[in-house]
Amino acid sequence: MTRSAFERLLRERILVLDGGLGTMIQRYKLTEQDYRGERFADFPGQLKGNNDLLNITRPDVLKEIHTQYMEAGADIITTNTFNANVISMADYGTQAYVGEINRAGARLAREAAAAYTARTGRSIWVAGSIGPTNKTASMSPDVSDPAYRAVTYADLYAAYKEQIEALVEGGVDIILFETTFDTLNVKAGLEAAEVVLRERQADLPIMLSLTLSAQGGRTFSGQTLAAFLASVQHTSIVSVGLNCSFGAADMKPYLAELARLAPCFISAYPNAGLPNTFGEYDETPETMLEHVRPFVEEGLVNVLGGCCGTTPAHIAKFPELVRGKRPHQPAPKPDCLWLSGLELLEVKPENNFVNVGERCNVAGSRKFLRLIKEGNYEEALTIARKQVEDGAQVLDINMDDGILDAVKEMTHFLNLIASEPDIARVPIMIDSSKWEVIEQGLMCVQGKSIVNSISLKEGEELFLRHASRIKQLGAATVVMAFDEQGQADTFERKIAICKRAYDLLTQRVGFNPQDIIFDPNILAIATGMEEHNGYGLAFIRAVEWIKQNLPGAKVSGGVSNLSFSFRGNNRVREAMHAVFLYHAIAKGMDMGIVNPSTSVLYEDIEPKFRALLEDVILYRRPEAAEELIAYAQQLHAEAAGEQTEKHHEAWREGTLNERLEYALIKGIGDYLEADLQEALTQYAHAVEIIDGPLMSGMNKVGNLFGAGKMFLPQVVKTARTMKKAVAILQPAIEAEKQAFGSAKAGKVLFATVKGDVHDIGKNIVSIVLSCNNYEVIDLGVMVPAEVIVQKAIEEKPDLVCLSGLITPSLEEMAHVAEEMQKAGLTMPLMVGGATTSKLHTAVKIAPHYDFPVIHVLDASQNPLIAAKLLNPATHDAYVAELTREQEALRASMGQKQEELVSMTEARQHPVAIDWKAYTPVVPNQMGVHELPVVPVEELIPYIHWTFFFSAWKLPGRYAEIAQIHGCDSCRAMWLAGFPENERAKAAEAMQLYKDATRLLERLVAEKVACCKAIYGFFPAHSEGDTIRIGDYLLPTLRQQVKRPEAVYKSLADFVMPAEEQRTDYLGAFVVTAGIGLEPWMEQYQAEGDTYNAMLLQTLSDRLAEALAEYLHERVRKDCWGYAPHEQLSIADLYKVKYQGIRPAIGYPSLPDQRLNETLDKLLDMQRIGVRLTENGAMYPTASVSGLYFAHPAAHYFMIGTIDEEQLRDYAARRGLTEEEARKLLSRNVVAK
Repeated sequence: MTRSAFERLLRERILVLDGGLGTMIQRYKLTEQDYRGERFADFPGQLKGNNDLLNITRPDVLKEIHTQYMEAGADIITTNTFNANVISMADYGTQAYVGEINRAGARLAREAAAAYTARTGRSIWVAGSIGPTNKTASMSPDVSDPAYRAVTYADLYAAYKEQIEALVEGGVDIILFETTFDTLNVKAGLEAAEVVLRERQADLPIMLSLTLSAQGGRTFSGQTLAAFLASVQHTSIVSVGLNCSFGAADMKPYLAELARLAPCFISAYPNAGLPNTFGEYDETPETMLEHVRPFVEEGLVNVLGGCCGTTPAHIAKFPELVRGKRPHQPAPKPDCLWLSGLELLEVKPENNFVNVGERCNVAGSRKFLRLIKEGNYEEALTIARKQVEDGAQVLDINMDDGILDAVKEMTHFLNLIASEPDIARVPIMIDSSKWEVIEQGLMCVQGKSIVNSISLKEGEELFLRHASRIKQLGAATVVMAFDEQGQADTFERKIAICKRAYDLLTQRVGFNPQDIIFDPNILAIATGMEEHNGYGLAFIRAVEWIKQNLPGAKVSGGVSNLSFSFRGNNRVREAMHAVFLYHAIAKGMDMGIVNPSTSVLYEDIEPKFRALLEDVILYRRPEAAEELIAYAQQLHAEAAGEQTEKHHEAWREGTLNERLEYALIKGIGDYLEADLQEALTQYAHAVEIIDGPLMSGMNKVGNLFGAGKMFLPQVVKTARTMKKAVAILQPAIEAEKQAFGSAKAGKVLFATVKGDVHDIGKNIVSIVLSCNNYEVIDLGVMVPAEVIVQKAIEEKPDLVCLSGLITPSLEEMAHVAEEMQKAGLTMPLMVGGATTSKLHTAVKIAPHYDFPVIHVLDASQNPLIAAKLLNPATHDAYVAELTREQEALRASMGQKQEELVSMTEARQHPVAIDWKAYTPVVPNQMGVHELPVVPVEELIPYIHWTFFFSAWKLPGRYAEIAQIHGCDSCRAMWLAGFPENERAKAAEAMQLYKDATRLLERLVAEKVACCKAIYGFFPAHSEGDTIRIGDYLLPTLRQQVKRPEAVYKSLADFVMPAEEQRTDYLGAFVVTAGIGLEPWMEQYQAEGDTYNAMLLQTLSDRLAEALAEYLHERVRKDCWGYAPHEQLSIADLYKVKYQGIRPAIGYPSLPDQRLNETLDKLLDMQRIGVRLTENGAMYPTASVSGLYFAHPAAHYFMIGTIDEEQLRDYAARRGLTEEEARKLLSRNVVAK
């Protein structure tokens, strides 16, 4: 079969692959004698277990197995050659038989297929199975020697080439690399395959299948799926897929991600579940069928089969499943440069500029050179790590030094980097003027790297040869603007060389234009030589020309070259780089070799100095270069004799303890270092400083907050300052070997319960308790009950605090209480979160636990309640009062129960709509659509600041500050409008708003692509209380609380009933504002900057809501277009003056959070980076999902309480058990 014929077949239908060969071989219970046969009767060592050898000794067994799979319906059978390579066969000493084993395996399968086809007329294809070998080129088997490799790229290439040659000779139709766990291994194999097929003029398709680690869905060598795809992007594979790893049920999310990203066909052949304690697979054919059904129904696959534990009985279930089903359509090829380390890096305009770290260069860093010469690789790695931490997105590695063995040092250091995941996550730039260093370096990295560099300096022949090899090894390349006449220094020479190189690469080598990175030479300016003064402008002009005339090509450069003449004057150099990059990036410069820790920004440079720099760089005034040289000399002289005078502040005159308390209360960290050093001379032990003045200050903060005289933004700042103080004292504490926190008020264990990813409320409460001298242990989000209980047993906290936002979390809290009771725990349990209440806590949680269960509404109450519970003098009275209150609440349930009408009566009185008089508007954009990036600046006007301030416990009129645009007198008048006792709070709200807008401005300036959306429009109609959307059912609930108007609403009322026999439409959407913000959050948290971490979190929540509002407006006016002439202000949007509604999943009219799973099937949320928890909550948490209704009568409402009858009916319509439905609707169901 030719590649093109196979591709046609994959477009037409889903093919069935066979199942586990090893599983079937085991069923024959073969003996050592079976494996030996007559041929190997006297062979030394044990041969049992060498399944591939059976191709020679028991071919009858293999033919039977192949036949059974074909009779089960397999279209593709795989050869019994998984381990038939010299590396794996060395375990048995049978390396010499590799060629014979592969040829025999291919011929056996080929003969079995031919016999079956002759008998039935059905075509069968034979795939030559190629395993990963039993060694890895990306990892060391010796933990004490991370640079060691048991196998090299060259070893693997030779082994794979021998195996593939024999398989082709044996007559296989397909080359199949399977169970790939190390990308570097398979890159060697893919190169070998393409060489063999080219040499033998065999046009066979290549399939590739990888296996994943159960932790996080990465390969065993650490790559994400996206990074893996980038690594093999250069190859001609027909399909990529997943096999082995785990069962089909767990494979689905990773398969969906692969299907979304891969520009080729998709295969899947999972195990029959996971092995039991005896290593056997228990999943029945019927169970596996249901687990793989979504693969087919959701259009995720082109090839479906089985791996470990699967048999012909499993495979026999697949032909009927795939018959007539639409196969997967490959994703489009990436329209940008893909690079990868352990993670994917996309180089595209919306990602702005890629920093290439420059410090791992023996030619550019004296320190790095010294460390390499000394063999101090551990410290050399810290330089690489620091660059990544400082923001380098690519690492440039250069080992070109006269006394170094550059090949040895390059491969050694690259192997060491591979053992450091925090460094290896970014792509590598292999930088050398020596070709052998580049080639050997490329054979050490599993990701997609960059070569730095090649050029036309030595003519076209060598240029083309090197470029072809780079393409073969799967890298992008920097092309320097050099030719046979030398380095290009003028604009005209730069563009001429780049054009010539581009044509050679694309037309003669077939190089992907996205993988071409031109360096048009950044040369030193202001050197004192007039002819150098135009070099900066020439580069910037060349950038613009390349982007306009050489499609797909990227532009890079070594930025430090520009300021070479100002060595030693970092202020001038960094300012020059900032100005140069500002203009070069504006013209399209994609990346550059820079120092990532540089902090000078274009806007920060003093305007007069910036103007001078622009005159020099843009060559606007010939005399500007001399002026800059003079200015630099003046700065250097001033810096040498500069004496600074610190600003005097009155509070600095206080005592040491007063200064420390003041610093904490005000959140000032500037003087902590000096004051704490002074304190260490006055206190016997460092811990006494914490227990003394620092905790005195924090206690005052807690008291002020509890009294309403201090506000959450201020409290968060004090917590940040306290963390900084403790960090300064920590070395002294460690040196004294004393336990920290001897005078703690108590220990509190925090967790957001399983299935819930929301943690803002939990974080606020933990900060408040920290400020009140409590030791806080935060287990994070999505914490299972057993983990909470185990940690409570280990840590023996005084309190356990549970948080949850979504409705299913209420049931999970009750489950935690139940497990705490079983474990014999006795500490009080606090619960809080948006969906919790005193009533729910009393009725649904407290009965499961014999000890106090307290609902806490507001963060400021936590310290007060905790103090009452932990103080022996107040404990008993507080618990007695709590018990009386909860008993009264439980008793009141019967008295206050709302009157409900029956489900039948409610359904007889829906919202009345005259459907005969209504003509649905057909959406302008049917199907699913994605907004890959929505600029933050477009969403800022839609932010509802009232809810932002509420999140910071500043409700009321404080949101008015958002309407005052930078006018000092207006702000003063606004403050004056508050009563005297509220002005401090208003002033804090003003500062909070200022900090929020500053952070928003930063998100805008850095073009952070955090906001994404996906939406779609589908044919729909209602069937009773269920809405059918496309191919999916969406059951809804109906109000039952008795109403004077006797109308009981359901969202299904707003969709045309099926009996009308006309088509109505419904929309669905998911928006998020949390993509890519994790590094920001991690940085803030690492710095102890709790304030900015919470600020970012609350702003991202508001941006998500703003995006939902923004998108709904676009939907009404354009995408659906049912209100094209709508003219509403933002205030009107807040007041819901528009036609139609967008009810959100998990909110009053759609309380079932797991309906997000239906939305996911409709839209595929992962396309915008959103994933679901088991309870249907979205991650990132700053995400909103819902439905679009267009009917003019549609309006928002609450479902309220429903009865057991409707609960059972809803469970049946949703395909859930009654208890599952009760958990999802716990706030709506009348308690039993």
